[in-house]
Amino acid sequence: MWEPEAQGSSGGWPAPRGARAGPSLSSVLNELPSAATLRYRGPGVLPWGASEEEEEDGDRNIQAIAEAAQKELEEPLPSRELPWPLQARRAHRQSHAKDQRAQKSGSRGEQWALWLRRSKEKMKAGLHTLQPWAWTLKRIGGQFGAGTESYFSLLRFLLLLNLLASILTACMTLLPTWLEGTPPGPPGPNASSPCGFYDPNPQGLVAFPTHLFNLLSGEGFLEWSPLFYGFYPPRPHLAVTYLCSVFVIGLLDLLLILHRSVSGLKQTLLAESGALTSFSHRVFTAWDFGLCGDAHVRLRQRSILYELQVELEEAVVRRQAAVRTLGQQAWMWSVRILLNLLVIALLGAAFYGVYWATGATVDLQEMPLVQEMPLLKLGVDYLPSIFISGVNFLLPPVFKLIAPLEGYTRSRQIVFILLRTVFLRLASLLVLLFSLWNQITCGGKAEAEECKTCGYNYKELPCWETRLGQEMYKLLLFDLLTGLAVMLLIQFPRKLLCGLCPGALGRVVGTQEFQVPDEVLGLIYAQTVVWVGSFFCPLLPLLNTVKFLLLFYLKKDPTFQAVRSIPRAVVHLGPHP
Repeated sequence: MWEPEAQGSSGGWPAPRGARAGPSLSSVLNELPSAATLRYRGPGVLPWGASEEEEEDGDRNIQAIAEAAQKELEEPLPSRELPWPLQARRAHRQSHAKDQRAQKSGSRGEQWALWLRRSKEKMKAGLHTLQPWAWTLKRIGGQFGAGTESYFSLLRFLLLLNLLASILTACMTLLPTWLEGTPPGPPGPNASSPCGFYDPNPQGLVAFPTHLFNLLSGEGFLEWSPLFYGFYPPRPHLAVTYLCSVFVIGLLDLLLILHRSVSGLKQTLLAESGALTSFSHRVFTAWDFGLCGDAHVRLRQRSILYELQVELEEAVVRRQAAVRTLGQQAWMWSVRILLNLLVIALLGAAFYGVYWATGATVDLQEMPLVQEMPLLKLGVDYLPSIFISGVNFLLPPVFKLIAPLEGYTRSRQIVFILLRTVFLRLASLLVLLFSLWNQITCGGKAEAEECKTCGYNYKELPCWETRLGQEMYKLLLFDLLTGLAVMLLIQFPRKLLCGLCPGALGRVVGTQEFQVPDEVLGLIYAQTVVWVGSFFCPLLPLLNTVKFLLLFYLKKDPTFQAVRSIPRAVVHLGPHP
């Protein structure tokens, strides 16, 4: 029944929406427990009744959510009525009890404690709002799930580490170098000793392609620059600040990583302990009320369905493993041993290839044909980086093909794939360093002809510290260039094809998943390269900061991504987002 006040002047039809009395549908929906849960989580997603296209309405709704959350915090509501987790309710009840005791006591000390506690909470909330890309991460988590949000959260954390390392390097290394006077040029020839002469600057007129190739290889004008170790003069005070900067950066990174890991250790142990029943946990608590849009709702439905299928498959595999006979177990272990021998053979071939590529680079650079063709010389300089990136690109899919043949459950297959991939990426860097050190020390033979005069291979590597920094520089730069090439030449055309061909062809060719484990391993590999090479290339954290900025803005842009999907493994990256 329409009330008279709710009808228009004509008497038969309802008045316009702005003239009607009573709450709107959006305000009613915002009073639901799911909307209150959104207010607790923060303004990460739009509330119920708001579409992605309605930007102005979304801003008003977000403001309404913030005001409602502030009202919930200010009003002394009972803890059981708050749509918060149990731990948050307990903390709220304890804090509210302290506030009541402070107000009833009337003592000055209790009043000051109450004021300090409230100031601390407001300051903490203000610092939380100052976090970079907080709104972007909330939108990503609301649209694509917690796995994708964890990747971008880790990317932001590594970006912070590199930014802090860049600031410390500039304050403790670059400033003292220039404050103590203009750094001297390359060392000239010394008649008393044949060692020490080193002049990497090119002579005469240098063409623009040569400058471009030097920029990519770290040679020429970059070889004697603040980018590499050999530029910094051997001054006593500078040596102390240089070593202290490396120590402080390493200690700061370690403390921040430990803080991030410990803060999420409780959730990780709880998820991995099996205390939560998988089926009941997914059936009753797996739905995310922050999702908005039909596509994202269907994506979450498929994710829950896939997780339930995986749990059922693992239950079947465990049941089959429990009823195997002795002969079947012997056959299965024989297959596993053969497959692990195959994996060891592939890893050994990859490591030998990295060792050969590093050693062959010096020999190929001396060939007249390579010296005459700058582009070929650049390819020879990048031969170790190309080989390492090649094995990191080719062997992980082979590991994914081998893992199902071993007869393990799906979760254990993912663990083996990740362990083998991490070992491949990190061990390839160790093999590269070992091969370079073998060249520097002439294979550990101090009496060799090349190392007899100067104690190291001075003829091929006059400044071996700069050579190590150049290899790390090329690894980082080649990883960035390959990532950009994949996004611009593969992912972007696939996205266009998926949009232009909405049929079966577009779905087959254009649809792709955002593989969180693979992307996380790429971030860890890039950061490991920085940690290994930052001593010989002090500005490497600054270059990695620029690289992570590009990755963040390109990967979060849906133009370069097709249909994102929840990953096939649960990857715990420190604190839960």
